Amino acid sequence: MNVKKVVAELLGTFLFFTIGYLSVAAFNASSVPVPGLLVVPFSFGFGLLAAIFAFGHISGGHFNPAVTVAMVLDKRTTPIDAVGYIVAQIVGALAAGVLVMIAVSQAAVKAGTTNPGTGISDIGALIIEIVATAGFLAVILASSKRAPQVAGLVIPLTLVAIHFATATLSGSSVNPARSIGSALVGGDMSHLWIYLVGPIVGGILGWVAWKFVDGGGDQPAA
Repeated sequence: MNVKKVVAELLGTFLFFTIGYLSVAAFNASSVPVPGLLVVPFSFGFGLLAAIFAFGHISGGHFNPAVTVAMVLDKRTTPIDAVGYIVAQIVGALAAGVLVMIAVSQAAVKAGTTNPGTGISDIGALIIEIVATAGFLAVILASSKRAPQVAGLVIPLTLVAIHFATATLSGSSVNPARSIGSALVGGDMSHLWIYLVGPIVGGILGWVAWKFVDGGGDQPAA
């Protein structure tokens, strides 16, 4: 296991979610009438952008257990490294949650917990998370393989798009670590299972789709 890569995953995830979690707290504390859908999606997307450029060149910039699982399936990451990555991602997310709790409040962390939106059932949220994560992983696998020079921009912008599409429906997690951090520190684990199962299943399905259509070889499928 490469310790520097694991530490990079921890620090990158911490940076990513500190920006994301703080954006929720900042929106809720603001007296300026700005829609949350103009603040939080961009903050999570740009938080990922910052993490990728700060630490992605060291670890590969997963910052998401679903990504790590897909990378293992695609043989870009070893299972041993994957264990270290996932632990680091969860620790980084928890640390970001604790930072927001200390600096602002536990309620501010709880406000960022991923939960199904009004009128959306648990199963509906689960389906949305699976499909959104599958699409996200297909973009990550394809761009990092076929267009690595722009992947660092394409991936965060895709996350922004996913947030716009699903934030008020499923809570827009697509990342188990993101949901674990806010749920455990915020003290609301009532729907956490959705955001553990959905993104992992979606990540696997995203890899299956990528593998079937592209093949993942050195050259694109004809």
